[in-house]
Amino acid sequence: MMFFSILTISDRSFSGIRPDLSGPALFQYITERGHNVLCASIVPDDLNKIHDVLLEWCDTGENDIILTTGGTGFAPRDVTPEATLSVIEKNAPGLPELMRLESLKKTPHAALSRSVAGIRKQTLIINLPGSPRAAVENLEILFPLLEHAVELIKNDPSSEAHH
Repeated sequence: MMFFSILTISDRSFSGIRPDLSGPALFQYITERGHNVLCASIVPDDLNKIHDVLLEWCDTGENDIILTTGGTGFAPRDVTPEATLSVIEKNAPGLPELMRLESLKKTPHAALSRSVAGIRKQTLIINLPGSPRAAVENLEILFPLLEHAVELIKNDPSSEAHH
């Protein structure tokens, strides 16, 4: 069982103008597969606020994976990748590369994603798109890899069996 937290980054959802649909969609996907969501929250598109939540959630040691949704595009307020890069200790470029590669099979807009992924302490952070459908589709792409990734991050001796 893996332990997740979900951070929705959206000015409009944070202010109550638009409901958060991506966070609940990710929550449902994760829990339907028998994993736990420890925390779900919404913050505005603010680099410092995103940074602070990611730092807090990583440093508790409770989360295996933090998923962010939103703020990964070209808009001026899209700063999720920069906030993530300011927190991680190790970059994991293969995960967003795989998401973009597979997503390009569905839409050329995938090339506009600036998503990043990386590790802080023993927590993997993955930036997902802001749309509910795209967020879940991208998580589906990575899901078969995540248990092994967590085993490796935690230096679990059983990880060698999955090579």
